[in-house]
Amino acid sequence: MTLIGMLHYRKKPDKDKKAYAYAAAAKMEGIPFLYFSYRGVDLESRKIEGWIYEEGKWEQRTMDFPQVIINISNPRRNWQKKIYRQLKKMIPFTSQPVPNKMKVYRAVKEAGHFANYMIPAFPLRKTGQLYDLLDQGQRIVIKPFSGNKGKGILFVDKMNESVFNIIDGNEQKVLDSSQFHTLIEKLKRERKYLFQPFIECRTRNGLTYDFRLHVQKNGLGEWELNLIYPRISGSSKLISNISGGGYRGELDSFLKEEFGDEYFNIKRLLEQFAYTFSSHLETVFNRKFDELGIDVGIDPQHKLWVFEVNWRPGSQHREFGVAKRAVKYAKYLATRH
Repeated sequence: MTLIGMLHYRKKPDKDKKAYAYAAAAKMEGIPFLYFSYRGVDLESRKIEGWIYEEGKWEQRTMDFPQVIINISNPRRNWQKKIYRQLKKMIPFTSQPVPNKMKVYRAVKEAGHFANYMIPAFPLRKTGQLYDLLDQGQRIVIKPFSGNKGKGILFVDKMNESVFNIIDGNEQKVLDSSQFHTLIEKLKRERKYLFQPFIECRTRNGLTYDFRLHVQKNGLGEWELNLIYPRISGSSKLISNISGGGYRGELDSFLKEEFGDEYFNIKRLLEQFAYTFSSHLETVFNRKFDELGIDVGIDPQHKLWVFEVNWRPGSQHREFGVAKRAVKYAKYLATRH
């Protein structure tokens, strides 16, 4: 019988809401489910000391290696990384990582088919292009290569020859040329950043928004739409991430309010794009992804733009719905393997 394992950096599952959701979903499918951490893995004996959920509580058990592993979180320490790599050689993992923003942009642009949906992106080290965009009166966005729930994102406007306006979350700064140069050099030393032209995406009331397209693989190994929803900034902030103070709206009512008679066409556009872009991304990187959160915006001309592609997107208050599809996909992988 297929055994599904869930690998997590936490030793016990009782503080992880997702673990309960996955255990419940597996129970409904009639599939044994084992939660385990890196310390529970014995590579020599091919045994795992983990936890199963029975009769309303988590019980510790030692079991054989599972047929498939839901790798719900990344390893945090070097010794964990070694175990992670060794397990992955022996057992199929459900999740494959999505490369960083710069790699996604370059790969999709080079592939061509979806290139016109990608916002031009440049590494921050190309400072000349940064100043060229600002000189053209273009607002720019500076963001880390790897996402962090909207954190570390700066918006920059050039006010005149020697004055730059910087928006960082709720904080606004005015810097002269020397201060702005110092800021850019500091960012370049800290980590890898990219910059892009800012795409205007606002509601009729002037609030910044985007759409999260959440897709998952189902029990047939095919893409399935989990949910599409608008994320709207809760104030005049230029980011709409829920973790940054934004809120989630309902798709149909939002589209009717913002697009009127065009709402149905916009909805179909978002749905179709969620499927086709996800499949295209797998082709581009030659990887089988299991779950994606694609963030897109629609500009005033109704042109769709890709803001970001997320691996393991958030699913707060929707854990069980995500778990049901994930468990069925895990069973599919185990059967194929």
